[in-house]
Amino acid sequence: MRITISTTVSQHFLKVKEGFNQDLFSLLSPPFPPVKLLRFDGSEKGDIVSLELNFLFFKQTWTSEIIEDHTNESEFYFVDKGIKLPFFLGFWQHTHRLINRGSTVTEIKDEINYQGSNFILTPLLYPILYFQFLYRKPIYRRTFSNKPIK
Repeated sequence: MRITISTTVSQHFLKVKEGFNQDLFSLLSPPFPPVKLLRFDGSEKGDIVSLELNFLFFKQTWTSEIIEDHTNESEFYFVDKGIKLPFFLGFWQHTHRLINRGSTVTEIKDEINYQGSNFILTPLLYPILYFQFLYRKPIYRRTFSNKPIK
């Protein structure tokens, strides 16, 4: 199943790229489940990001590998693919796109492809995952708006 969420921010895409770091990753974590960052290598091919999700009565590890990244004059993107997923996911691939829409405008697109660990879970996860990523929109806007390009 596929989810796409787009957010426009007032900052050049290369400046936004610089801000896609461990601090931003921590800000983007929703309140539930609480997330503990175990490892954050970055956003380049071969990097690993690993987290622990705390569901109160049990914890789950989620580890993704950056399988692709690219920068040109019109966009920067990187793709993370789940290599160790929580029990409820069978497949995860997330493309983070920063699209140049002008000297001070960037479109941030989260493009998620996922499958639940069984056919029943896939559609049930959709609203949960959708709102988890919708949560990012105001954080992106707050983090990447009205900052001068250096």
